[in-house]
Amino acid sequence: MVSSRYNPATMHSATSKDTAPIRSGEELQVERLAGHLRGRVEGVDDGIEVEQFPGGHSNLTYLLRAGGREYVLRRAPLGPVPPKAHDMARECKVLAAVHPHFPAAPKPYLLCEDLSVIGAVFYLMERRHGTVLRSEIPSDWATDPELPHKLSRTFLDCLIELHSVDIEKHGLRSLGKPEGFVERQVKGWADRWQRSKTEESPRMDRVIHYLSNTVPPEGAPTLVHNDFKLDNMMLRDPGHVEAVLDWEMTTVGDPLVDLGLTLCYWDPPDAEVREGPVPCLTRGPGWMTREELIHAYIARTGREIRSLRFHEILGIFKLAVIVQQIYYRWFKGQTQDERFAAFDRRVRSLVDAAYERAVGLGGAA
Repeated sequence: MVSSRYNPATMHSATSKDTAPIRSGEELQVERLAGHLRGRVEGVDDGIEVEQFPGGHSNLTYLLRAGGREYVLRRAPLGPVPPKAHDMARECKVLAAVHPHFPAAPKPYLLCEDLSVIGAVFYLMERRHGTVLRSEIPSDWATDPELPHKLSRTFLDCLIELHSVDIEKHGLRSLGKPEGFVERQVKGWADRWQRSKTEESPRMDRVIHYLSNTVPPEGAPTLVHNDFKLDNMMLRDPGHVEAVLDWEMTTVGDPLVDLGLTLCYWDPPDAEVREGPVPCLTRGPGWMTREELIHAYIARTGREIRSLRFHEILGIFKLAVIVQQIYYRWFKGQTQDERFAAFDRRVRSLVDAAYERAVGLGGAA
């Protein structure tokens, strides 16, 4: 799945062993960690074993084995991070609030804000097992000719279920500030761009101008995952979601923010990804098209989507900033991970895609 290029590591992949030895420089203080967890987490008395989920570009995710039990540890990436980004304490609190009402959200067990333990805020959550679709379908699923459409329906069902959670009844409105949410999204991500850019980009400046001056009226607020895509979903089987992952940016606001970004992953807009070596599963035969996904969402939710074009451009813009933030860490020597060395090309490709759409609407010329 092409969107894994922007995706923090999760738990289990359909195409590779899910854990690996820890990358150099990303080791944990295992004895100190074990000492902190004793008496707080079941199974730790006899020590812990730690491996890493290796595929991520952002937050660091580890597997902890202790006394026959398994846990997932999440912490922010190494080096300086943008303000309010990679907030593991908030992610843990979001999961604690959402899990009882949306079971696909993994249950968190422990939050540690004591930096002396591993050098960063971290939390532990339950380990779930399943299949995360990235670049290919598991061989034992591939014999079903209806599989792509089934997976499309499962994906859409999950998104609609998330947006259907009653935020008032369950006291979840406090996870965000829905009034003015979209305007704050534009301003916040524009600020992140300014702090992380490594070269001037007149096209990006025009995209930001378009978004800042074209904020549409907001729809009724719901939970917004803010990174809802196929490879942030773990499947028990093609018809059942085991987990939705990466809740770091979850908030409350206009659900079209989710749908607009989802479409950017489902049918990638930028040439660097569309023409790259990793195939995009959801552009293959049998999957719902972009238009089919939109129409099915409308039919099921009854939502007004006149502003969806704006939200797609916002989604592309946010992806560009996310990739730029990752590239910035490599550019500044805050990480030695050579996977990030060419991310500047991906940023330019995404900026071009957002600019072309904004110019087409007359907003950035």
